Amino acid sequence: MTALAFVLMLLFASIGAGFLGALTGLGGGVVIVPLLVLLFGVDLRYAVGASLVAVIATSSGAAAAYVREGYTNIRVGILLEVATVMGAIVGAIIAALVSKNFIAIVFVLALFWSAYSTLRPPKPLPPDQEPDAISRKFRLDSTYPTNEGMVAYKVHHVPLGGVLMFGAGLLSALVGVGSGIVKVFAMDRMMRLPFKVSTTTSNFMIGVTAAASAGVYLQRGQIEPAIAAPVALGALGGSLVGARVLPRIQTKALRWVFAVVVVFAGLELLRRVLGGTL
Repeated sequence: MTALAFVLMLLFASIGAGFLGALTGLGGGVVIVPLLVLLFGVDLRYAVGASLVAVIATSSGAAAAYVREGYTNIRVGILLEVATVMGAIVGAIIAALVSKNFIAIVFVLALFWSAYSTLRPPKPLPPDQEPDAISRKFRLDSTYPTNEGMVAYKVHHVPLGGVLMFGAGLLSALVGVGSGIVKVFAMDRMMRLPFKVSTTTSNFMIGVTAAASAGVYLQRGQIEPAIAAPVALGALGGSLVGARVLPRIQTKALRWVFAVVVVFAGLELLRRVLGGTL
């Protein structure tokens, strides 16, 4: 295979990964890493580095639109980024100290959780309560647009959210995903933000998280431009197309497709780990 053919195949495969990730709301990282490792034979650490660059690109492309539309809670995002960046730096350092098999097993668990989260219907939130002291001090309460106009909400359990965000940053750096699953869970279930606010604020945050850990991977020489560039461009293009298509289609079947794909990828990665062929 020529270098040009390899780059073009990476580009088109990444477009599909970004498109599917945008339709499910989990980002393309959970598809890009197994795609690079299983289909293109890329070393796992270089696949993680390329995926982190793609996460930065896709987050930057969508975050501006969500901020402009009034969904993103910028104060919450900036406050929690302190914890996620710390976690990302720690995770990037740990990634250099552990084996590829350990990283692969952590990634397999993340894939299985992604599939479960994609298919699980959201639970209704309990009645709202008064915000905690940290939320009042930093003025984290806000509003978001709906068909009936702007709706106000309160923010709760900020310290617990920060702990979970540290874990999200660590996971992002370790396996090359945006860890939006953990971020959305923390903001939606623990901090009691509306679901649309949680997902858009998570998108606002994951680019900064990925940038922190990508810097460490770059310093170690584990970001290969010939791989990272087409992957980032493809994932960005696919995510922008997916964001435009999303309001017009039924995504239930696509969520099942996504779940099947990531479970299959997880099982194949696990088979290679157990067989010693990763």
